Amino acid sequence: MIPDQYTADHNRYNNGMEYQRCGKSGVLLPRVSLGFWHNFGSVDSYEKARQITRFAFDHGITHFDLANNYGPVYGSAEKNLGRLIDDSFRPYRDELFISTKAGYDMWPGPYGNWGSRKYLIASLDQSLKRMHLDYVDLFYSHRYDPNTPLEETLQALVDIVKQGKALYIGISRWPLKALEFADAYLRERDVPLLIYQGRLNIIDRAPEEEGILKYCNDHGIGFISFSPLAQGLLTDRYLHGIPVDSRMAQHNSLSQSVLTPEMLQYLKQLNAIAMQRHESLAEMALSWILAQKGVTSVLVGASSTGQLENNLKCIQAPSFENCIIPKFQNKASEKK
Repeated sequence: MIPDQYTADHNRYNNGMEYQRCGKSGVLLPRVSLGFWHNFGSVDSYEKARQITRFAFDHGITHFDLANNYGPVYGSAEKNLGRLIDDSFRPYRDELFISTKAGYDMWPGPYGNWGSRKYLIASLDQSLKRMHLDYVDLFYSHRYDPNTPLEETLQALVDIVKQGKALYIGISRWPLKALEFADAYLRERDVPLLIYQGRLNIIDRAPEEEGILKYCNDHGIGFISFSPLAQGLLTDRYLHGIPVDSRMAQHNSLSQSVLTPEMLQYLKQLNAIAMQRHESLAEMALSWILAQKGVTSVLVGASSTGQLENNLKCIQAPSFENCIIPKFQNKASEKK
């Protein structure tokens, strides 16, 4: 079956999207980027994936974020992107900023995981074939490897850029000391670190508390937040219990143990603040991230165009100048 012809909206850069310079680079990223972690695998509807990505691009989302093992099954999100490139986005390749990663379990045996040169280079070669691309705009070390020498991981990233397989380099979920080492190592080899990807949301503020966000801001490194809605906690989904079709009910990457009485009370408190701001809880959660100093973009997932449309409202959100968002106080952990 030949897919219908796609012509991008001529007003795609005038539909309300804003773009932020990524650190001190020449790259401008959309304030909202589209993540392929969920909803783009082989178990999901390809037609829906096509609708979502076309809607995203028509509304100025130029950054698609993937990883080698996104699916399920592993590799299938990248394969679907390859299909999308061929049937929708090939004419617009130079308008897209596509990233992928390697660092987590991908294939059996000792060479399909972590941060070795062997794994990173082999994984990217496989990713490019799956995505039908000659290069990616951004390639990440997906996680810190405590056992592989940092020099090996970083030199592999340098060589990947020099080989033309990626234009820029990023790291994700590395501790501060390793980030500092990576920054210095890469600068010395004329392949500066473009961006850091970390889990930052209203509930989990670890990159802020650990000094990672400040370091990136002070040293010209971009920062992009994943899991901005805490796997759906920071929406109205769980304010009145656990829906039967939710991730939490299906034990899909979100445990029911997270929704303690203290957490539920906190979510209702946040929801009340959002209502005062004339926002949904999700909109406020996203706009709060974008308001943090040093944040370049926020990665959102989407299971429908309607959900993505609602998430885009965060770009035009009111200021937090006179609005204090309280931190979650985990009383159970404080007692230990």
